[in-house]
Amino acid sequence: MKFPISLTCAVALSMSMSCIPTTFAAKKKAEQITLTATGKKLETKYRQQLESLKTELTRILPPVSSQKKNSFTEAREAEITATKQIEEARKKMGEINSAKGLVGHAKGKWIGGANKGIASAEAKLKKAKTTAEREEAKKELAHWQQNKKDGEAALKERQAKLDAALKNKDKYEKTLKEAEQTLADSKAATIAAVKNLGLTGSLSSNKLDGKLARYSILAEATPAKLAAFAQQGKEQEELIDKMLSSDDLLVQMAVADGAKGGNYGRAMEIYSKIWQASDKVAEGPLRRLALAISLEHATPVKQRNAEAKKDAPEFVDPVKRYLHYEKALLAGELDPAFKNLTTWDYRMVVDGEEPDEILAWGREMLRNYRPDHVTTKDYRWRYVALVRSDIKYGSQDNKYDKPDLQFFQNILMNGGICGRRAFIGRFVLRAFGIPTTARPQRGHGALVHWTPDGWVPCLGAGWGSGWTKTRYDRCNDFLANTQARMAGEPFMMVKRAQWMGDVAGEKPVYGLSSKNKPGFWYGTSLYLQKGVIESAKAKTIAAVGKDIGEANETKEHVEITKVKITEKDRKISVDSKGVITIPAAATSKPTKSSGKILFLDSVLGGKQLHYSRTGGHQSFEYTFEAPAAGKYQLTARVVTPSWRQNLLVSANEAKEKVELPLPHTVGLWDTTEAVIIELNKGKNVLSFSREGDVKGVTIKDFILTPTNGRVTHK
Repeated sequence: MKFPISLTCAVALSMSMSCIPTTFAAKKKAEQITLTATGKKLETKYRQQLESLKTELTRILPPVSSQKKNSFTEAREAEITATKQIEEARKKMGEINSAKGLVGHAKGKWIGGANKGIASAEAKLKKAKTTAEREEAKKELAHWQQNKKDGEAALKERQAKLDAALKNKDKYEKTLKEAEQTLADSKAATIAAVKNLGLTGSLSSNKLDGKLARYSILAEATPAKLAAFAQQGKEQEELIDKMLSSDDLLVQMAVADGAKGGNYGRAMEIYSKIWQASDKVAEGPLRRLALAISLEHATPVKQRNAEAKKDAPEFVDPVKRYLHYEKALLAGELDPAFKNLTTWDYRMVVDGEEPDEILAWGREMLRNYRPDHVTTKDYRWRYVALVRSDIKYGSQDNKYDKPDLQFFQNILMNGGICGRRAFIGRFVLRAFGIPTTARPQRGHGALVHWTPDGWVPCLGAGWGSGWTKTRYDRCNDFLANTQARMAGEPFMMVKRAQWMGDVAGEKPVYGLSSKNKPGFWYGTSLYLQKGVIESAKAKTIAAVGKDIGEANETKEHVEITKVKITEKDRKISVDSKGVITIPAAATSKPTKSSGKILFLDSVLGGKQLHYSRTGGHQSFEYTFEAPAAGKYQLTARVVTPSWRQNLLVSANEAKEKVELPLPHTVGLWDTTEAVIIELNKGKNVLSFSREGDVKGVTIKDFILTPTNGRVTHK
């Protein structure tokens, strides 16, 4: 399908999407642009359009009196001052709490520890039988006695500081209470000042949207950069003209935060090629998806290939990225919510560094290995629960990464510390079409991701503890943006105020936590955004996985997926050649999921057994009838995420266990090599166990083939 000349019915306005960094040209280092004679003419044309729009919009923007502006500015300044006063008062109260903590440490761990050490040394001294033992015990006793003296001296000093601080406690509490009241009053005054501006009517109207968006995009792209693209040829010039003549498209672009790097020419080129490559792009969400990819890949995304693939593309192909997600959507492989996302949201899905085939692998791997992570109703953990269940914390095995495996496959195999775990968490979310972005905090890597109820922090501290690599910077500002966008149409008032700020020449400021002071219009937009959030009664979702940010096992309750195991699922069969097929779910022990051993619905049909990485060790057994005594070849159909793993198997309580090596299947189904097991005629009990540092394994079935037969799967 050809790229449409008229875009009036193009992508529906995206109101609730994820964040992507796009900064105005004024904030970036000047780019070296060389223009031809044609390019200079085009630059003049675009500059004239920009100047003409500025003149027109400046004349018709809603007027606000200086008095009202000053009232708003003064209220805002009072709020900032009150906030600083609260921070200072809380700091003073924090000093008291810190002093209490130091006193407690001196009493407990320091002196208390010394007392334990003294008691232990005295006991050793009494039991000493040799001169050497007595001397060693005396030395240890002297050490702990000195340690106790040091602790008592420290306690005296710390207690004095605490006593001095406590004398001011009432004063600090009073100051804090007064500061909190002052802040509440100043916030109310600011809200009243915003309402008094009388802008609600003007900002609720879409009458100027096309012109405002056109100005904002022309200013961000810069006439010179647009000309540099358009001077390449007639086709490129027409793409810029099409963009600038389509109000709908311009508004959609601006609402979705514009082309990455201000590269609108490249964005239009990608958009055009997607329309040429697909005859389905006009359908529903695919339009929004196409625009999201065009905007996000306007600055090329460097592709992260397996080290061994020297001839792999350097950058992600945006058209192929679109076709990948189009195919996955139509095949029903993505999350059901994917089709309802906005252009802005899609940007945080399609911006990954992984090759398209690795995205496909990610979906197949998780459906094979942990289908419960795909179907859980808890969106906070959907897909990303893989990190909690299977990505071992620690970097000791990273040296075993294989050059023929891609980065995320190596993380699945060898684990990693916080950075690698957050990386694969975001990857698996993108693979299934869930928006996500990095949310680092001091000394730690974490992520945030979309849910139907709002965005949630995962694998790190809660909102307010970090930042995002987006235009919204501080994570509280990012959160506010997502919450306002979810309100739908009211969010457009925020964008219009920002566009008016662009016309006024203000520096863009996208959050109240920003270090930069917003101008009038951008300041107004942020308070309008605050009002939108409050009116929508937006939820703020608490962080999940805080306790496993740098640990292997969670202390939080993990819901065990309930599945109904039928007699068919548990039916052990014997064919005419004496081959015994044992479904993994046909255990005689345990008979239900335990947390360590889980019974799950299988993508292959029926059920499968999953042996978890965490939670200690547990054996499992199968009781069945063998048609004849003798030696049998045992194989299993398995999915494994890592290497150097095995199962230990014994028949009928045999003392020696047979090792059944597990192949490294990289999350796909495969069959183990055969090992020999000796069975009795009639009843047999086959026991499986694991030892040492185990990683997860998923098992579909076991096959026992008489040694005079062939190893086959039913």
